[in-house]
Amino acid sequence: MVFWIATLIFLVSFGLIVSEKLDKTKVALIGAGLMILLKIVSQHEAFYDEHYAIDYNVIFLLISMMIIVDILKKTGIFQFIAIKSAKLAKGKPFLILVFFACITAFASALLDNVTTVLLLVPVALFIAEELELDPFPFMISEVMACNIGGTATLIGDPPNMMIASKVQLTFMDFIYHLTPAVLFVFAGFILTMKFIFGKKLHVKEEVRKKILAMDEYALIKDAGLLKKSLGVLGMVMLGFVFHGLFHYEPATIALVGAAILLIISKKDVHHVFRELEWSTLFFFIGLFIIVGGVVKVGLISKLSEGLITLTRPNAESMFTLSIAMLWFSAIGSAIVDNIPFVASMIPLVRDTAVSVLPGGWDIKPFLQHSTLMPVWWSLALGACLGGNGSPVGASANVITIGLAEKAGYPISFKKFIIYAIPITVETIILSTVYIWLRYYLLQGKCY
Repeated sequence: MVFWIATLIFLVSFGLIVSEKLDKTKVALIGAGLMILLKIVSQHEAFYDEHYAIDYNVIFLLISMMIIVDILKKTGIFQFIAIKSAKLAKGKPFLILVFFACITAFASALLDNVTTVLLLVPVALFIAEELELDPFPFMISEVMACNIGGTATLIGDPPNMMIASKVQLTFMDFIYHLTPAVLFVFAGFILTMKFIFGKKLHVKEEVRKKILAMDEYALIKDAGLLKKSLGVLGMVMLGFVFHGLFHYEPATIALVGAAILLIISKKDVHHVFRELEWSTLFFFIGLFIIVGGVVKVGLISKLSEGLITLTRPNAESMFTLSIAMLWFSAIGSAIVDNIPFVASMIPLVRDTAVSVLPGGWDIKPFLQHSTLMPVWWSLALGACLGGNGSPVGASANVITIGLAEKAGYPISFKKFIIYAIPITVETIILSTVYIWLRYYLLQGKCY
C-alpha cells in the first residue's frame, strides 16, 4: 500500500510540474510534505538519512555559488565576456552560440555543472539582449552542452563522482573511456544545433555593427572587486579539482569561498541574499524528498531488477545489459534527478555482477572486471546525458530555467522537452554506437 501511495505522489507531482498549472516549487513542497506526513519517509529520514535525505551538499553548493556569482556579476565581467565573444565571432549569432556551447562544455568538464551554468548563462542572456534575439536558443544549447561536457571527466558531473567512488576509478580512467565518447557526441550535437537554429538566428546589420563597435573594457564597472572575485573563484575552482585529495565536499569549498568573498567585497549581505534563487533552492529540497520516498519504497529498484531479468547478463558478455543500462539510465535520469537514480543503480549493478562473475565483489579487480566495465560506462553516459531529457533531469537544467525566468524569459516545460528529447535521443544513439564499437565489435564480444 505504501509503495502505491508513494508512486502516486511522485506521478501526480511530476504531472503537475509538466502541466505547469501550479508553480513547480509549490508542487515539490506539497509532494515532499505528503511524503513526510504519510510517513513514507520520516522527518529524520527526509532531513538526515544517507540514502533518502535532502542532498545538502547540492543545496549549499548552489547557495554558495549563487553568492559568488551575484557578487561577480556586479563587476561587469559577464558583459565583457559576452561582447568579447561576439567580436571573435564577428557578430554572427550562430557562431556565438557555438562559441558559448564549446566554452560551456569545456568548463563543465573541469567544474561541476551548476557552477558552469551559474557563470555562463548570464553571459548568454546579456549577448542575446544586445543582439535583440530570443535567448532561448542560447539557453537550450548551453544547458545541453553543459550536461554533455560534464560527462567527460570524473569531476564534471555528480553521477561520475559516485561511480568513481564505488568502483575505485581514477580521473584518467574517465578521460580514457568517456572523453572520446563526449567528443563524438558533442560533434553530433553541434551539427544538430546548426540544423535547428542555423537559419533562425539572424541579426540586423546595424545591430551587428553596434556590437562590434562596443568597447568591452568599458563594461568593467569595478576592477578592484573583479580581481578579488576572480581570485576567490580561482581558489574555489582549484578546490573542486583537488577536493578528493583533501577529503572535503565541494559544498564546503564553495561555502568557504562565498564567506571570504562576502567579507573582502564588503557587500551588504542582506542585499546579496535577496538576489539568490530561493524558489529554485526549495524546488530542489522538495524534489529530493519526493525522490527519496520512491527510492525507499523500492520503485526504482523494482524497475532496475526487471531490466536485469530481461537482459540476462552472463560472465562472458554483458552487451545486452550495457545497451539496456544506457537507455534505461537515460530515461530514468530524465524523469528523476540523476543523482538519486545512480545511487539506486550502483548497488544493483554490483549485485548483478556478484551472481554472474567469479570472485568477491568487495575487491577492486572484481568491480573493474573487463566484462563489467562497459556496464559502468553505460550507466555514466546514460545518467549524465539523460539528464538533458527534461527540465528536472539535472541540476543545471533547473538552474538555467530559474535564471531565464528571473531575467524575464520563462521557458515552459513543454518548450524545453520539444527540443530536449530529440537531442537526448540523438546523444544516446551516438553513445550506443560508441559502446558497441569500442567494447564489443572491436573486441569480438558482441553476442
